[in-house]
Amino acid sequence: MSDSTTEPAPALPDSAGADARKLQIALVDDDRNILTTVSIALQAEGFATRLYSDGETALKALLDNPPDLAVFDIKMPKMDGMELLRRLRAHSPLPVIFLTSKDDEQDEEAGLELGADDYIAKPFSLRLLIARIRAILRRAEPLVAGNPALPTESAPASLVRGRLFMDPARHQVTWDGQAVSLTVTEFLILEALAIRPGVIKSRNQLMDAAYPDDVFVDDRTVDSHIKRMRRKFKVVDNSFDAIDTLYGAGYSFTDG
Repeated sequence: MSDSTTEPAPALPDSAGADARKLQIALVDDDRNILTTVSIALQAEGFATRLYSDGETALKALLDNPPDLAVFDIKMPKMDGMELLRRLRAHSPLPVIFLTSKDDEQDEEAGLELGADDYIAKPFSLRLLIARIRAILRRAEPLVAGNPALPTESAPASLVRGRLFMDPARHQVTWDGQAVSLTVTEFLILEALAIRPGVIKSRNQLMDAAYPDDVFVDDRTVDSHIKRMRRKFKVVDNSFDAIDTLYGAGYSFTDG
């Protein structure tokens, strides 16, 4: 397979430029069958698709012209999905879903810690993938405001808790005035904690806040997002300890 952008099956050609109002999904996988099958399914659901067969080609395209969401395979030649996500996260909070091997929990945990918003194990259901994509796009709505493919609501108010500032409408977070770049999932988990400082939120409650569409995720998903969030805040404040762990109960935010 060539290293250039992969085109879908001739019966349903790439639709990225056909309708600017459509939400764009980038698919990155070295398996042409998966690219074609997933692209056809997404286009049938009204999405535009951009297809890439390797991480190197995808990285430049995703940074130069970001889509609304990307789906990465992990095992790819030249640049695997882990490295692609690591490099992407240095510059962009683009929502990302990882496709992982069915039994490789290490891949799942590593992907979440690098900043993936979600993961799906292969072999996967197209219905499940589309449901996860729609769920993340609804959560990321402020980032694609004005796009008629998603319903719009009045922008939520900003949130101030001690040194923490959150602006949901702009997907902005600062700590002591310094910017902290969070993924969509991380933002929603932090917002759920910061709305009621000192109140313990169970993992199930945090999963409901970050995944409000009855999408099943397990406990380690929330734990991995919390761990990565803490690391990000410690970059701007090494003494950051506002997210408390209460073993067996959940997490809480302290703004004191």
